[in-house]
Amino acid sequence: MSDVIERWAALRAAPDLVDPDELDAMWADLEVVEASAILGSWRGFAFPTGHPIERRLAKTRWHGKRFVALDDAKPLICRAQDGSLYSDTASGNGEASLWQVEFRGEVTATMVYDGMPVFDHFKRVDDDTLMGVMNGKPGVVLANGRHFYFGLERD
Repeated sequence: MSDVIERWAALRAAPDLVDPDELDAMWADLEVVEASAILGSWRGFAFPTGHPIERRLAKTRWHGKRFVALDDAKPLICRAQDGSLYSDTASGNGEASLWQVEFRGEVTATMVYDGMPVFDHFKRVDDDTLMGVMNGKPGVVLANGRHFYFGLERD
């Protein structure tokens, strides 16, 4: 597993754009995770691939995600001008819930958005770090056939 941690650290620290194929390979090597194991608050970051969602999240001042319960997930915890955190339900068309969903042949924790045809699938890097892949319809999430990749670290 130390090879996975080293590869994760290198991807996390990449000074330039990250190749989505490298992120796909990283995803394939990670362990699935149970939805109930990821409850809590998480700081998020986007892997810089040039995906349009990166710019949208930067505009919202995205901080991370909060999983209060399986039926109470807040996908867009953002930072207000005064520094406080809030759930941006306007940008996300509501909030979300956590499910176990199959993605790429594996069943793993997945956040299902209430108001958009969007799924965030998660896999475990370690106990305090998750890799996320945003999945959905072309034109909603997929850009040139590519998913949006991000990481979460326990807050």
